[in-house]
Amino acid sequence: MDKRTFIKSLALAATGVVVTGAGRRGGQTVLAQTLPNRQGEFLLPQLPYAYQALEPYIDAATMEIHHSRHHAAYTNNFNAAIKENGLTGKSEAEIFSQVSKYPAALRNDGGGFYNHKLFWETLGPPKGQIPTGNLAGAIERDFGSFSQFRDQFSAAARSLFGSGWVWLIHSDGRLMITSTPNQDNPLMDLVREKGHPLLLLDVWEHAYYLKYQNRRAEYIDAFWNVVNWEMAGKRYAEAMKT
Repeated sequence: MDKRTFIKSLALAATGVVVTGAGRRGGQTVLAQTLPNRQGEFLLPQLPYAYQALEPYIDAATMEIHHSRHHAAYTNNFNAAIKENGLTGKSEAEIFSQVSKYPAALRNDGGGFYNHKLFWETLGPPKGQIPTGNLAGAIERDFGSFSQFRDQFSAAARSLFGSGWVWLIHSDGRLMITSTPNQDNPLMDLVREKGHPLLLLDVWEHAYYLKYQNRRAEYIDAFWNVVNWEMAGKRYAEAMKT
């Protein structure tokens, strides 16, 4: 079995669903949440860049499988769970605010849909960007410097056991680094640290295994070359309004 076929098999094994098709949404910027379409379904968002745009840091094959297989399956499963539980028309935030009351599919597949949607926007073609403006000032205020923030965020990603996500969030007027297991996120009522997501890193193996195998630390280092700080700054501005 070649590497491409192997990763596709990992994708399907992780989701348990064979994806035959998925809707797409393009054009708009998504910050904290989106509303379902007129049919009450969430659509797989189109990437704002080509699959190969993040190379050499994240390879095109991984991006294609991650988006068109993993994310598509989470999207389909989330929509199915919404219908099964009579939640059609609810936003992600509304569902997540009571997710502990619902079946596990709404937590796992809903988180998988939402987290990946934000993750694609967190990434962008490598331009050597660094945070600027109000977000840069907040990072310096709350972490001492951008370098110290980066070190702390990377350490959290390296030390997260198993699969999950590492986040930079805005909570109670401050920035905070936190992590969640599996597909949990800071909007869910059952997480310890809640807040408005600004930046996130996927540390599931399917996000990096094709290129980096078990070398998670190398993937984390590569991540900093493709962070879309402009989007993080927009999310921070949005968070400051709430």
